[in-house]
Amino acid sequence: MTVMEGGPVRRGAPRVRNLESSLFRLTLAGGAPAVLLALYLLWTQPVMPELRWTLAGIVLAVWLSAAFSGRRVVRDAFHVIASLLGALREGDYSIRGLRTSSDTSMALVMREVNALGSTLQRQRIEALESTALLTHVTEEIAVAVFAFDPAGRVLLVNKAGERLLGTPRQQLVGTAASALGFDEYLTGESRRLIERSFSGRPGRYEMWRAVFYREGRPHQLVVLTDLSRALRDEEQAAWQRIVRVLSHEINNSLTPIKSIAHSLQRVVDRTPVFPSRDEVQHGLSLIEERSGALGRFLRAYAQLAQLPKPRRQVLAIADVIRRIVELEERLPVVIRASPDVQLEADSDQLEQLLINLLRNAVDASLETGGGVTIGWRRDDQWLELTMEDEGTGLPDTSNLFVPFFTTKPQGSGIGLALSRQIAEAHGGSIVLENRTPSGCRATVRLPRHA
Repeated sequence: MTVMEGGPVRRGAPRVRNLESSLFRLTLAGGAPAVLLALYLLWTQPVMPELRWTLAGIVLAVWLSAAFSGRRVVRDAFHVIASLLGALREGDYSIRGLRTSSDTSMALVMREVNALGSTLQRQRIEALESTALLTHVTEEIAVAVFAFDPAGRVLLVNKAGERLLGTPRQQLVGTAASALGFDEYLTGESRRLIERSFSGRPGRYEMWRAVFYREGRPHQLVVLTDLSRALRDEEQAAWQRIVRVLSHEINNSLTPIKSIAHSLQRVVDRTPVFPSRDEVQHGLSLIEERSGALGRFLRAYAQLAQLPKPRRQVLAIADVIRRIVELEERLPVVIRASPDVQLEADSDQLEQLLINLLRNAVDASLETGGGVTIGWRRDDQWLELTMEDEGTGLPDTSNLFVPFFTTKPQGSGIGLALSRQIAEAHGGSIVLENRTPSGCRATVRLPRHA
């Protein structure tokens, strides 16, 4: 192995380090015989001394000038090549060498350097485009992506991760995994199902972890996929199918039953003498009444299958809260001092959501003689509204949003399921939790902008 400037090269490679000196010496050696001969002739021939020294000086000057000029030409050529390669090393792939005669070695070198610059420029553009595409996809996907450095600190987080934790990425980058409760996800099984509450919203997630390398050091990638919404969508679709089937079949029977009961009641009314008139009329009236009630009951459940998409408009949340509070006459509702907030939402659907929650809160507080309080707060992107009652609390929070499930004797099990469907149609969420020492808190989180 021969060591030269720039590092080790293969044995037998030319000594680039002394190329200029070697060329200078070769030029001197090539011209030395002619110079010596000229000097010999000048000193052996009868020539005037002044002329002899003048011609000798000219010969020596031309000889040395040619040697130095050859050395300078080679040095300049290598400086040009070095400048081109240095520009490529610094990332400037647009610089190109001047074209020279096609039959010279320098032309060959320039063509190869220019071709190398074009190749690197094309690869750089492809890499930038691929990176931009990857960044765009990472930002727009619905799964939360977190990258951690070897020390367990957050290196990268996408928009879904920001929404999941409710914290801007500027604050998340550099945070230790233990501070976020992610340290357990950096060890153990690389793929698992977890149940956890993020930003006060409990849910079920699929966690996936992988290792990637950056600057030769291992980093970890953690991906969290929210399964709760997908499971609720499937559950909702199943209930919608059931409701449609039940509505169709039961209405097919209720309609003729109600019609026949009404017709029989008219027949009884027209008959002067009819045995047990009062009992028959009472029975027929009861059949008609219960048929109508059952029909209304089914139509209420049909709302789950027919909820339209929100028609958004700019609303002042304070005005909406005042309207629904005025509708509740059974109990005074306290509205806490809260900031003025505007959001884009469907007015009818939002009022229906809040009426359902307020009715439940008042029902619970009437049992204990307590009160109901409503307040809200905001940030740059979200409105968070809380409704607190002083009832006995929730006996079971796992089935509250299941259609047909209710803890009230006269409840239909439709209010909370419909409320959550409205909130999620707006891109928000509802969380119900027990308070200490008693009571319940409903938290509605909605995006301020569509």
